[in-house]
Amino acid sequence: MRVNSGANAIDLEPHYLPTMLDLAVIWLSLLACLAVIGVAGVRLSRYGDIIAEKSGLSRGWVGLILLATVTSLPELVTGLSAVTLARVPDIAVGDILGSCVFNLLIIVVLDVLYRKESIYTRARQGNVLAAGYGIVLIGVGGFNLLLYRAGTMPSIGHVGLYTPVILLLYLLAMRTLYRYEQAQVSEYVEDRVELYPHVTLNKAVQGYAMAAAAVAAAGIWLPFIAKDLAEAMAWGQSFVGTLFVAAVTSAPEVVVTLAALRMGAVDLAIGNLFGSNLFNMAILAIDDLAYLPGPLLADVSISHAASAFSAMMMSGLAVVGLILRPASRVYRTVSWISLLLLVVYLLNTLFLYLYGH
Repeated sequence: MRVNSGANAIDLEPHYLPTMLDLAVIWLSLLACLAVIGVAGVRLSRYGDIIAEKSGLSRGWVGLILLATVTSLPELVTGLSAVTLARVPDIAVGDILGSCVFNLLIIVVLDVLYRKESIYTRARQGNVLAAGYGIVLIGVGGFNLLLYRAGTMPSIGHVGLYTPVILLLYLLAMRTLYRYEQAQVSEYVEDRVELYPHVTLNKAVQGYAMAAAAVAAAGIWLPFIAKDLAEAMAWGQSFVGTLFVAAVTSAPEVVVTLAALRMGAVDLAIGNLFGSNLFNMAILAIDDLAYLPGPLLADVSISHAASAFSAMMMSGLAVVGLILRPASRVYRTVSWISLLLLVVYLLNTLFLYLYGH
C-alpha cells in the first residue's frame, strides 16, 4: 500500500520475511511430494516389469517407452503448472534440463551399487541409440535457448520454431528405437524366465495406471512450493528448478531404476534413464505450446544453457562407457566414466548456484 503521490510516496507494505514455521511448511511440502512420487515409483517398477513379461516386449523397450514416459509425468505436470498457473517459466525449464542431468547422475549410483562388475559391461549397447538421440534433442534445446535469448529468432505465433523440430525428432527417435527393439525381442524372450505367473496383464495395467495417477497428481503442487522456496531462501528460480524440483520429479526414475537393478533388469534400469531424457525434451516442446506470452526459451535465464551442455557431456560419457565397457574400477568403487559424470554434475550445480538467477 502506498500513500501520497510523487517523490514523497511512502511504501507501507511490509517486506516478506519468512518465519521458521514458513520454512518448515515449505520443506515439509517438498518432502511430501517426494514421498508420494517415491512410493508410486515402486509400483511403477513392478507393474512395468510384469507388463513387459506378459506382453512379450523386451525390458529395454518397456524401460525406454512405458516406464520412461510415466516416470517423467511429474516433469510434464510440473512444467504445465509452472508455465500456466504459477507463471514461473524458469522453474519449468530448470526442472526439465535439471532432470536430464540428474537422470544421468543416477548411472553413477547404479555403478556404485552393482558390485558384480561395472554397470557399463552389463547394459546392452542398444542403449547407445537412445543416448545419441538424447544428445541431439538436448543440443537442439540448448542451442535455441542461446538463439532466442538473443532476441533475433522468429516464432510461429507464441511458439518457438524449435518446438516442431523437437517433437519430430522425438517421434523419429521412438520409431527408430521401436524397430531396433523389435529385432531383439525374439532372441530376448527365449532367455526370459517367467517371474510373475500369478499376476494377470489386466491387473498389472490397472495397478500401473493407479500409480501413474499418483505420480502425476504430486507434480501439480511442485511449482508453487518451488516458487515459495526460491523466495524464502533468496535463491534463483533457475537454481531451485534445476536442483530441488528436478530431484523431486526425478524420484520415480531413482526408485524405478534402483528397483529394476535389484531385480537384475539392468536394461530396464538404463533404458528408463535414457528414455526419460528423450521424453523430457518432448515436455519442453509441450510447455512451449502451453506458454502463451511467447517462446518459452526467450523468457528464461540463459544460465539453463549450462544444464543443457552438461547433460550433453554426460550423455556423451555414457555412450563412451557403453561402447568401451571399462571393466576396471577406481579404488574398487566406480568406473572412471562414472567419476567424470559426477564431476560434470557437481560443476553444473556450482555454476547454477553462483549464476542461476
